[in-house]
Amino acid sequence: VYEQGDSETREAVLEALMIAGDKQAVFDIAVSAEGDDFEEAVDMLAVMGAHDELRELRAQKGTSEVLIDAYAISGDLASLREMALDTSDPDLQTQAIESMGIIGGDEVDATLVQIYRDAESEDVREAALDGMLISGHDTGVLELYRSSTDTAEKKELLERLVIMGSDEIRDIIDAALEGGS
Repeated sequence: VYEQGDSETREAVLEALMIAGDKQAVFDIAVSAEGDDFEEAVDMLAVMGAHDELRELRAQKGTSEVLIDAYAISGDLASLREMALDTSDPDLQTQAIESMGIIGGDEVDATLVQIYRDAESEDVREAALDGMLISGHDTGVLELYRSSTDTAEKKELLERLVIMGSDEIRDIIDAALEGGS
């Protein structure tokens, strides 16, 4: 039915397989699918929390934006962390770093702060900040602000704290006006 159907039929089949919990059938479709059909199958695997199947797709088809999104939706921090540390494709690396923020939690927050500190490129630092913004980890941004000695960096971190609506922002502004940091 999937192979013979139009796009609406294929989508309905994937949804039915997702409801039935048939990860293997959705995986089999994803392996042979291309374009929008591949994306639909990967999205279903993500919703199903099919970590192993998504990892196998990456092994077979390579890393892609669609798979990074699926890892975030399915909560697969291990795969995202692995891609976040892989510098072979900077665009996919930064997307993986940002996507970690979707998962959130203490482990993600600590990882994003460490990625920021260890970053060798501005893009990676920016992605780590975006991840912290997504996860709402203003405490980490505040920690980075307080440990920074670079005026431009402190300004950028302060701007992030304002965007995040941090409760600490008033104290920081007061301290800056008084000549502190």
